[in-house]
Amino acid sequence: MPSGGLLGLHQLDCRVDAEVIGFTPSLDKQDQDVALRLLEIGFLPGEVVRVIAHGYPGHDPLAVRVGHTTFALRGHEAALVQVRVNLPSQGLAA
Repeated sequence: MPSGGLLGLHQLDCRVDAEVIGFTPSLDKQDQDVALRLLEIGFLPGEVVRVIAHGYPGHDPLAVRVGHTTFALRGHEAALVQVRVNLPSQGLAA
């Protein structure tokens, strides 16, 4: 998984914190409606998200935590959310 680059939420490894950057641009009305719903329930730019678990078999659905709430998202829904992996805090050199 590339660190610092943009990923779809569906590509995020389990138990890795990431920041919501936005949503994939889509011309499909259905995808736009899903993106709006995700925005309304808390997938806001700047929020920290984490994939808690993948379904079995096939990794669908995903259990995703945003804030203190956990949601189940289908892979195609999670793919609409663009995230950037948060790098671990670096201590200042003394």
